[in-house]
Amino acid sequence: MYLASADRYEAMPYKRCGKSGLLLPRISLGLWQNFGGCVPFETSREMVFTAFDAGITHFDLANNYGPPAGSAEETFGKLLKQDLSAYRDEMVISTKAGFTMWPGPYGDWGSKKYLLSSLDQSLRRMGLEYVDIFYHHRPDPDTPIEESMEALATALRQGKCLYVGLSNYDAKQTKQALGILKQLGVHCLIHQPRYSMFDRWPEDGLFDVLKKEGVGAIAYSPLAQGILTDKYFHGIPESSRAGKNKDSFVAKRVTPEKVEKAKKLNKIAQARGQSLAQMALAWVLEKEPMTSVIIGASRVSQIRENLDTLKNLTFSAEELAQIDKILGD
Repeated sequence: MYLASADRYEAMPYKRCGKSGLLLPRISLGLWQNFGGCVPFETSREMVFTAFDAGITHFDLANNYGPPAGSAEETFGKLLKQDLSAYRDEMVISTKAGFTMWPGPYGDWGSKKYLLSSLDQSLRRMGLEYVDIFYHHRPDPDTPIEESMEALATALRQGKCLYVGLSNYDAKQTKQALGILKQLGVHCLIHQPRYSMFDRWPEDGLFDVLKKEGVGAIAYSPLAQGILTDKYFHGIPESSRAGKNKDSFVAKRVTPEKVEKAKKLNKIAQARGQSLAQMALAWVLEKEPMTSVIIGASRVSQIRENLDTLKNLTFSAEELAQIDKILGD
Protein backbone atom coordinates (compact mmCIF):
# COMPACT_ATOMS: atom_id res chain seq x y z
CA MET A 1 0.00 0.00 0.00
CA TYR A 2 1.35 3.41 -1.03
CA LEU A 3 1.90 5.91 1.78
CA ALA A 4 2.58 9.47 0.69
CA SER A 5 5.63 11.25 2.03
CA ALA A 6 4.87 13.01 5.31
CA ASP A 7 6.80 16.13 4.23
CA ARG A 8 5.25 16.42 0.76
CA TYR A 9 4.01 19.98 1.31
CA GLU A 10 7.21 21.46 2.73
CA ALA A 11 9.14 22.28 -0.44
CA MET A 12 6.43 23.01 -3.01
CA PRO A 13 5.19 26.61 -3.28
CA TYR A 14 1.51 27.09 -4.16
CA LYS A 15 -0.12 30.05 -5.87
CA ARG A 16 -3.72 31.24 -5.98
CA CYS A 17 -5.33 30.64 -9.35
CA GLY A 18 -6.65 34.01 -10.52
CA LYS A 19 -9.47 35.40 -8.40
CA SER A 20 -10.42 32.12 -6.76
CA GLY A 21 -9.87 30.18 -3.58
CA LEU A 22 -7.90 27.44 -5.32
CA LEU A 23 -4.15 27.14 -4.83
CA LEU A 24 -2.16 25.21 -7.42
CA PRO A 25 1.39 23.89 -7.14
CA ARG A 26 3.83 25.94 -9.19
CA ILE A 27 4.65 22.72 -11.05
CA SER A 28 1.90 20.35 -12.20
CA LEU A 29 2.19 16.96 -13.89
CA GLY A 30 0.69 16.41 -17.33
CA LEU A 31 -0.25 12.89 -18.40
CA TRP A 32 -0.23 13.57 -22.14
CA GLN A 33 2.28 11.29 -23.87
CA ASN A 34 3.79 8.89 -21.36
CA PHE A 35 0.95 7.51 -19.26
CA GLY A 36 -1.07 5.60 -21.85
CA GLY A 37 -1.52 1.97 -22.72
CA CYS A 38 1.86 1.84 -24.48
CA VAL A 39 3.76 2.56 -21.22
CA PRO A 40 4.31 -0.05 -18.48
CA PHE A 41 1.89 0.60 -15.62
CA GLU A 42 4.66 0.50 -13.03
CA THR A 43 6.52 3.28 -14.84
CA SER A 44 3.45 5.54 -14.73
CA ARG A 45 2.85 4.56 -11.11
CA GLU A 46 6.38 5.48 -10.05
CA MET A 47 6.22 8.88 -11.79
CA VAL A 48 2.86 9.82 -10.22
CA PHE A 49 4.06 8.77 -6.75
CA THR A 50 7.29 10.76 -7.17
CA ALA A 51 5.29 13.82 -8.16
CA PHE A 52 2.78 13.57 -5.31
CA ASP A 53 5.52 12.94 -2.74
CA ALA A 54 7.11 16.22 -3.89
CA GLY A 55 3.92 18.25 -3.42
CA ILE A 56 2.60 18.09 -6.98
CA THR A 57 -1.10 17.90 -6.26
CA HIS A 58 -2.38 18.82 -9.73
CA PHE A 59 -2.62 16.12 -12.40
CA ASP A 60 -3.64 17.30 -15.85
CA LEU A 61 -5.39 14.94 -18.27
CA ALA A 62 -7.65 15.04 -21.32
CA ASN A 63 -10.01 12.60 -22.99
CA ASN A 64 -7.57 11.98 -25.86
CA TYR A 65 -4.38 11.53 -23.82
CA GLY A 66 -2.58 8.25 -24.26
CA PRO A 67 -1.80 6.84 -26.68
CA PRO A 68 -4.24 5.31 -27.42
CA ALA A 69 -6.83 8.01 -26.66
CA GLY A 70 -8.45 7.50 -23.29
CA SER A 71 -5.76 5.23 -21.91
CA ALA A 72 -4.05 7.89 -19.77
CA GLU A 73 -7.34 8.41 -17.91
CA GLU A 74 -7.69 4.63 -17.54
CA THR A 75 -4.15 4.42 -16.11
CA PHE A 76 -4.83 7.25 -13.69
CA GLY A 77 -8.15 5.69 -12.70
CA LYS A 78 -6.37 2.44 -11.88
CA LEU A 79 -3.85 4.36 -9.77
CA LEU A 80 -6.63 6.15 -7.92
CA LYS A 81 -8.43 2.92 -7.16
CA GLN A 82 -5.39 0.89 -6.14
CA ASP A 83 -3.19 3.44 -4.41
CA LEU A 84 -4.46 7.00 -4.20
CA SER A 85 -8.12 6.86 -3.17
CA ALA A 86 -7.27 8.01 0.36
CA TYR A 87 -5.66 11.15 -1.08
CA ARG A 88 -8.41 12.18 -3.54
CA ASP A 89 -9.29 15.32 -1.59
CA GLU A 90 -5.64 16.42 -1.65
CA MET A 91 -5.59 16.35 -5.45
CA VAL A 92 -6.69 18.65 -8.24
CA ILE A 93 -7.59 16.47 -11.23
CA SER A 94 -8.39 18.10 -14.56
CA THR A 95 -9.59 16.78 -17.88
CA LYS A 96 -10.58 18.26 -21.23
CA ALA A 97 -12.68 17.65 -24.33
CA GLY A 98 -12.37 19.18 -27.76
CA PHE A 99 -10.37 16.84 -29.99
CA THR A 100 -11.51 13.74 -31.88
CA MET A 101 -12.55 10.86 -29.64
CA TRP A 102 -15.04 8.67 -31.53
CA PRO A 103 -16.43 8.42 -35.07
CA GLY A 104 -19.46 10.27 -36.32
CA PRO A 105 -20.68 13.85 -35.87
CA TYR A 106 -20.81 13.81 -32.03
CA GLY A 107 -17.23 12.83 -31.17
CA ASP A 108 -15.29 16.03 -31.72
CA TRP A 109 -15.12 19.84 -31.31
CA GLY A 110 -17.50 21.80 -29.07
CA SER A 111 -21.16 20.83 -29.18
CA LYS A 112 -22.96 20.37 -25.89
CA LYS A 113 -23.69 16.79 -26.95
CA TYR A 114 -20.01 16.00 -27.39
CA LEU A 115 -18.60 17.89 -24.39
CA LEU A 116 -20.98 16.41 -21.82
CA SER A 117 -20.83 12.90 -23.29
CA SER A 118 -17.03 13.07 -23.26
CA LEU A 119 -16.96 14.22 -19.65
CA ASP A 120 -19.16 11.29 -18.65
CA GLN A 121 -16.75 8.92 -20.40
CA SER A 122 -13.75 10.53 -18.68
CA LEU A 123 -15.37 10.14 -15.28
CA ARG A 124 -16.05 6.46 -15.97
CA ARG A 125 -12.47 5.84 -17.09
CA MET A 126 -11.08 7.43 -13.92
CA GLY A 127 -13.74 6.07 -11.59
CA LEU A 128 -14.61 9.57 -10.36
CA GLU A 129 -17.85 11.33 -9.52
CA TYR A 130 -16.34 14.68 -10.50
CA VAL A 131 -13.14 16.30 -11.76
CA ASP A 132 -11.84 19.47 -10.22
CA ILE A 133 -11.37 21.30 -13.54
CA PHE A 134 -13.10 20.63 -16.86
CA TYR A 135 -11.74 22.44 -19.92
CA HIS A 136 -12.95 23.04 -23.41
CA HIS A 137 -9.77 21.91 -25.14
CA ARG A 138 -10.01 24.10 -28.26
CA PRO A 139 -12.46 26.59 -29.76
CA ASP A 140 -14.89 25.23 -32.36
CA PRO A 141 -15.22 27.43 -35.46
CA ASP A 142 -18.61 25.94 -36.38
CA THR A 143 -20.41 25.65 -33.03
CA PRO A 144 -21.74 28.84 -31.42
CA ILE A 145 -19.44 29.70 -28.56
CA GLU A 146 -22.56 30.18 -26.41
CA GLU A 147 -23.29 26.45 -26.74
CA SER A 148 -19.81 25.38 -25.71
CA MET A 149 -19.90 27.68 -22.68
CA GLU A 150 -23.38 26.44 -21.76
CA ALA A 151 -21.94 22.90 -21.78
CA LEU A 152 -19.25 23.96 -19.28
CA ALA A 153 -21.86 25.66 -17.11
CA THR A 154 -24.09 22.56 -17.26
CA ALA A 155 -21.23 20.30 -16.16
CA LEU A 156 -20.64 22.65 -13.23
CA ARG A 157 -24.34 22.68 -12.22
CA GLN A 158 -24.49 18.89 -12.48
CA GLY A 159 -21.63 18.59 -10.00
CA LYS A 160 -19.40 16.81 -12.51
CA CYS A 161 -16.70 19.46 -12.13
CA LEU A 162 -15.84 22.08 -9.52
CA TYR A 163 -14.31 24.64 -11.89
CA VAL A 164 -14.23 25.26 -15.64
CA GLY A 165 -11.42 26.33 -17.92
CA LEU A 166 -10.43 27.13 -21.49
CA SER A 167 -7.49 25.95 -23.56
CA ASN A 168 -6.07 27.20 -26.85
CA TYR A 169 -8.51 30.15 -27.07
CA ASP A 170 -6.90 33.34 -28.36
CA ALA A 171 -7.38 36.72 -26.68
CA LYS A 172 -10.52 37.68 -28.62
CA GLN A 173 -12.15 34.27 -28.20
CA THR A 174 -11.26 34.20 -24.52
CA LYS A 175 -12.78 37.61 -23.86
CA GLN A 176 -16.00 36.52 -25.57
CA ALA A 177 -16.11 33.19 -23.72
CA LEU A 178 -15.51 34.82 -20.33
CA GLY A 179 -18.34 37.29 -20.98
CA ILE A 180 -20.77 34.46 -21.81
CA LEU A 181 -19.76 32.46 -18.76
CA LYS A 182 -20.21 35.52 -16.58
CA GLN A 183 -23.76 35.93 -17.93
CA LEU A 184 -24.36 32.29 -16.98
CA GLY A 185 -23.16 33.01 -13.44
CA VAL A 186 -19.90 31.08 -13.92
CA HIS A 187 -16.36 32.32 -13.29
CA CYS A 188 -13.72 30.78 -15.53
CA LEU A 189 -10.96 29.56 -13.23
CA ILE A 190 -8.08 29.02 -15.63
CA HIS A 191 -6.75 29.17 -19.16
CA GLN A 192 -4.24 26.62 -20.49
CA PRO A 193 -2.23 28.01 -23.43
CA ARG A 194 0.84 26.61 -25.13
CA TYR A 195 3.62 28.90 -23.92
CA SER A 196 7.39 28.84 -23.86
CA MET A 197 10.41 30.93 -24.80
CA PHE A 198 9.88 29.76 -28.38
CA ASP A 199 6.10 30.18 -28.39
CA ARG A 200 5.07 33.52 -26.91
CA TRP A 201 1.70 34.12 -28.58
CA PRO A 202 -0.20 34.55 -25.25
CA GLU A 203 1.75 37.78 -24.70
CA ASP A 204 -0.16 39.25 -27.65
CA GLY A 205 -3.27 40.15 -25.66
CA LEU A 206 -4.27 36.92 -23.94
CA PHE A 207 -2.40 37.56 -20.70
CA ASP A 208 -3.89 41.06 -20.52
CA VAL A 209 -7.41 39.60 -20.78
CA LEU A 210 -6.71 37.00 -18.09
CA LYS A 211 -5.24 39.54 -15.67
CA LYS A 212 -8.16 41.93 -16.16
CA GLU A 213 -10.74 39.17 -15.62
CA GLY A 214 -9.00 37.45 -12.72
CA VAL A 215 -8.37 34.18 -14.56
CA GLY A 216 -5.28 32.10 -13.82
CA ALA A 217 -2.99 30.62 -16.46
CA ILE A 218 -1.18 27.30 -16.66
CA ALA A 219 1.28 26.70 -19.50
CA TYR A 220 1.66 23.50 -21.46
CA SER A 221 4.69 22.60 -23.61
CA PRO A 222 6.92 25.01 -21.62
CA LEU A 223 10.01 23.22 -22.95
CA ALA A 224 8.81 23.39 -26.56
CA GLN A 225 8.56 19.59 -26.55
CA GLY A 226 12.20 19.16 -25.61
CA ILE A 227 13.77 21.85 -27.80
CA LEU A 228 14.44 23.94 -24.67
CA THR A 229 16.64 21.20 -23.21
CA ASP A 230 20.03 19.82 -24.27
CA LYS A 231 18.27 16.89 -25.97
CA TYR A 232 18.89 18.12 -29.53
CA PHE A 233 22.28 19.80 -29.11
CA HIS A 234 23.98 17.03 -31.10
CA GLY A 235 21.20 16.20 -33.53
CA ILE A 236 17.90 14.35 -33.13
CA PRO A 237 18.43 11.12 -31.13
CA GLU A 238 17.27 8.09 -33.08
CA SER A 239 15.55 6.73 -29.97
CA SER A 240 13.38 9.85 -29.51
CA ARG A 241 9.86 10.29 -30.89
CA ALA A 242 11.22 12.85 -33.35
CA GLY A 243 13.98 10.46 -34.38
CA LYS A 244 11.58 7.60 -34.99
CA ASN A 245 9.23 9.80 -37.02
CA LYS A 246 11.07 12.39 -39.12
CA ASP A 247 7.74 13.79 -40.35
CA SER A 248 6.34 14.36 -36.85
CA PHE A 249 5.31 17.75 -35.52
CA VAL A 250 8.26 17.77 -33.10
CA ALA A 251 10.84 16.76 -35.72
CA LYS A 252 9.76 19.60 -37.99
CA ARG A 253 10.14 22.12 -35.14
CA VAL A 254 13.72 21.08 -34.32
CA THR A 255 15.35 23.58 -36.68
CA PRO A 256 19.06 24.53 -36.70
CA GLU A 257 18.08 28.11 -35.78
CA LYS A 258 16.20 27.01 -32.65
CA VAL A 259 18.93 24.60 -31.59
CA GLU A 260 21.48 27.41 -31.91
CA LYS A 261 19.33 29.70 -29.78
CA ALA A 262 18.89 26.92 -27.21
CA LYS A 263 22.68 26.56 -26.97
CA LYS A 264 23.02 30.31 -26.32
CA LEU A 265 20.26 30.19 -23.71
CA ASN A 266 22.03 27.25 -22.08
CA LYS A 267 25.04 29.46 -21.33
CA ILE A 268 22.80 31.82 -19.34
CA ALA A 269 21.25 28.85 -17.54
CA GLN A 270 24.68 27.51 -16.59
CA ALA A 271 25.63 30.90 -15.15
CA ARG A 272 22.46 30.72 -13.04
CA GLY A 273 23.38 27.23 -11.81
CA GLN A 274 20.51 25.66 -13.72
CA SER A 275 19.95 23.34 -16.64
CA LEU A 276 18.35 24.87 -19.72
CA ALA A 277 15.11 23.05 -18.90
CA GLN A 278 15.05 24.49 -15.38
CA MET A 279 15.66 28.03 -16.61
CA ALA A 280 12.98 27.67 -19.29
CA LEU A 281 10.43 26.59 -16.67
CA ALA A 282 11.46 29.39 -14.31
CA TRP A 283 11.10 31.93 -17.15
CA VAL A 284 7.51 30.80 -17.76
CA LEU A 285 6.66 30.88 -14.05
CA GLU A 286 8.04 34.42 -13.77
CA LYS A 287 5.28 35.73 -16.07
CA GLU A 288 1.95 37.05 -14.86
CA PRO A 289 -0.72 35.70 -14.59
CA MET A 290 1.02 32.29 -14.62
CA THR A 291 -0.21 30.14 -11.75
CA SER A 292 1.48 26.87 -12.63
CA VAL A 293 3.37 25.11 -15.39
CA ILE A 294 2.66 21.61 -16.71
CA ILE A 295 5.63 19.29 -17.09
CA GLY A 296 5.64 16.03 -18.97
CA ALA A 297 7.94 13.15 -18.12
CA SER A 298 8.95 9.73 -19.34
CA ARG A 299 11.04 8.89 -16.29
CA VAL A 300 11.35 9.86 -12.63
CA SER A 301 14.68 11.64 -13.07
CA GLN A 302 13.03 14.23 -15.35
CA ILE A 303 10.45 15.06 -12.67
CA ARG A 304 13.17 15.50 -10.07
CA GLU A 305 15.23 17.71 -12.35
CA ASN A 306 12.21 19.90 -13.12
CA LEU A 307 11.37 20.20 -9.43
CA ASP A 308 14.81 21.68 -8.81
CA THR A 309 13.64 24.64 -10.90
CA LEU A 310 11.94 25.90 -7.75
CA LYS A 311 15.31 26.63 -6.15
CA ASN A 312 15.77 29.68 -8.39
CA LEU A 313 12.72 31.38 -9.88
CA THR A 314 14.03 34.95 -9.98
CA PHE A 315 15.73 36.71 -12.89
CA SER A 316 17.76 39.87 -12.98
CA ALA A 317 16.82 42.56 -15.48
CA GLU A 318 20.09 41.84 -17.27
CA GLU A 319 19.29 38.14 -17.61
CA LEU A 320 15.84 38.86 -19.00
CA ALA A 321 17.31 41.32 -21.50
CA GLN A 322 19.91 38.77 -22.61
CA ILE A 323 17.20 36.14 -23.07
CA ASP A 324 15.02 38.49 -25.09
CA LYS A 325 17.97 39.39 -27.30
CA ILE A 326 18.68 35.73 -28.05
CA LEU A 327 15.05 34.98 -28.73
CA GLY A 328 14.74 38.04 -30.96
CA ASP A 329 17.86 37.39 -33.03
